[in-house]
Amino acid sequence: MALPPEPWPTGEVEQPEALVRRVLAPNGSPFTYTGTQTYLVGGELGLAVIDPGPDDPDHLAALHRAIGGARVTALLCTHTHRDHSPAAAALARAYGAEVVGCAPLALEEAGPRVEAPFDRTYAPDRVLSDGEQVAGPGWTLTALATPGHTSNHLCFALEESGALFTGDHVMAWSTSVVVPPDGDMGDYMASLARLYEREDRIYYPAHGPAVTRPRQLVRGMIGHRRQRERQILRLLEREPHTVPQLVAPMYKGLSEKLLPAAGMSVLAHLLELEKQGRVARAEERWAAAGR
Repeated sequence: MALPPEPWPTGEVEQPEALVRRVLAPNGSPFTYTGTQTYLVGGELGLAVIDPGPDDPDHLAALHRAIGGARVTALLCTHTHRDHSPAAAALARAYGAEVVGCAPLALEEAGPRVEAPFDRTYAPDRVLSDGEQVAGPGWTLTALATPGHTSNHLCFALEESGALFTGDHVMAWSTSVVVPPDGDMGDYMASLARLYEREDRIYYPAHGPAVTRPRQLVRGMIGHRRQRERQILRLLEREPHTVPQLVAPMYKGLSEKLLPAAGMSVLAHLLELEKQGRVARAEERWAAAGR
């Protein structure tokens, strides 16, 4: 999906539906589209903030303006990439609200990182398990465990309107990047299958436009990943390949800036196929099993 024309509504308050407002952070990039979207759910008597976003002074100022005199009762994080959770600490200090949602991660920095690294400052007051709820005046948010993009990823379902806040798990503008070792393609596919079985009315992702035909998009994403899997197997049946050798024919015409991300997704597919016994590796080269 091409970027929309600038100026983007950075720092402005948009209201896609009665219980939901959003504020765009000024961190647009090849991996964040126009930037990270923070969602405000509820009203003056009780407000939840989903994905507070980066610890950026302009973004925090915009959130303070949007919150106004409302009582903030919960700060929810879908996962702990640095463009999603760091502002939670500043908002918790300002409003005395709990930080709840995904679990923290303790990861080594070894290995390539093609997107925002993890937020090591994230310290939730309460970790939500699958199915647990956070509620306020007129709204109820239910946590859905959706690992894959990261192992701690959650989505949040707004029970009153049928909306689902999907973080980075499902976005209209791009497929999610799955970066091993924390990202796991098998988990990602299982999480997509879980969402496909649901009847959510609309998705609000952390990046890009709302998804108004959720099941159609998720079906297409599952098909896209299966197609990539078949491409990998066809290439490996001919001869062994390294990851860069697989990326070249699979992602023709892709911007050089995005090639590392493509390589990470190919590696995630390979690791899942290895678990299934369908491919094998010798050092940096991969081959079809039994070849």
